[in-house]
Amino acid sequence: MGARDLVYRLYERRLERSLPPGACPRHVGLILDGNRRWARSMGLSDVNTGHQRGADKISELLQWCTEAGVELVTLWLLSTDNLGRPVRELEALLQIIENTVQGLVEAGWHIKPVGALDLLPDKTARVLKDAVERTSDAPGLIVNVAVGYGGRREIADAVRSLLHEHASKGTSIEELAEILDVEHIAEHLYTRGQPDPDLVIRTSGEQRLSGFLLWQSAHSEFHFCEVYWPDFRKVDFLRALRSYAARHRRYGS
Repeated sequence: MGARDLVYRLYERRLERSLPPGACPRHVGLILDGNRRWARSMGLSDVNTGHQRGADKISELLQWCTEAGVELVTLWLLSTDNLGRPVRELEALLQIIENTVQGLVEAGWHIKPVGALDLLPDKTARVLKDAVERTSDAPGLIVNVAVGYGGRREIADAVRSLLHEHASKGTSIEELAEILDVEHIAEHLYTRGQPDPDLVIRTSGEQRLSGFLLWQSAHSEFHFCEVYWPDFRKVDFLRALRSYAARHRRYGS
């Protein structure tokens, strides 16, 4: 181990010791941003090299989450906006996502897709559905893979599902308007039954949500990290946890 690696390890352990007991977020959402820019910064002509490098980072992240005591993590792998990318790039990206999800299944993680599967190619949708079936009994960390995900689309789908449910019961629009509450919509989100994210992390220096978990992040803490996702290190993750632990959550007050 070189001197630089030694210093890094010592700092990493110092960060771990600085985290107060019981202050770990239960649910962490991550916007894995910067793969394309990382590839360009490395002088690579094929941006999918960046997507692959980012995908390779996910297993490390999940291990860090498990070690820290995180129970649920949501990874934004592909937005609805990304579906409009050039066909060649999108096909390669979807293949990387499919391979990544299959690898997570083989590793024994509990996988749950989060997104509009009907917008995805049949092959990609099948991989995600198969992941649910094969890992439904897997213990430990739950991994939401957000593929074909958009926050506005999710809310629209939730309202649509809610309307269909009440229409099947014979509830009129007027009756539904009288009883409708936020919890009725929450029960139809992609993440229904799960706790909202305590902490949302975005890499690459961008300081916006871009539609990620719009409904669920109403009371989340946010951490924006300058590094591109492929260069995200354990110390960056621990810094995010330290920042979260130092905040006093007021839930809108």
